[in-house]
Amino acid sequence: MVNKVDHIGIAVKNLNETLKFYEEILGIKCVSTEIVEEQKVKVAFLPIGDTEVELLESTEEDGPIAKFIEKRGEGIQHIAYRVDNIEKAIEELKEKGVRLIDEKPRYGAGGAKIAFLHPKSTFGVLIELCERE
Repeated sequence: MVNKVDHIGIAVKNLNETLKFYEEILGIKCVSTEIVEEQKVKVAFLPIGDTEVELLESTEEDGPIAKFIEKRGEGIQHIAYRVDNIEKAIEELKEKGVRLIDEKPRYGAGGAKIAFLHPKSTFGVLIELCERE
């Protein structure tokens, strides 16, 4: 079902400050940014090999990233795994009794189709399934 780690999502308070660290200290360059209105988030994409880091800054005080930071602080928010067919993966997981946040794919950053699995079914890790063309 899972092909590889697609990306690691990291919740940050200030995208510009965080980018300075990643670019100037770690030498990982941001290739683009995008605002995903539906998720109330601004995303910076930092490729590393065949995966990437996505830095996530909330665009609204009530957005999911803002709520995450308020509860847990900055840090890893989710791990995304690449799948070939997200609809099939969702159906297989439902059949196996996995609790889902998204029972249908939705639009994600970078034009991906995404769906989240509930952390109560994944040993405390927010897992995102990600299909890219």
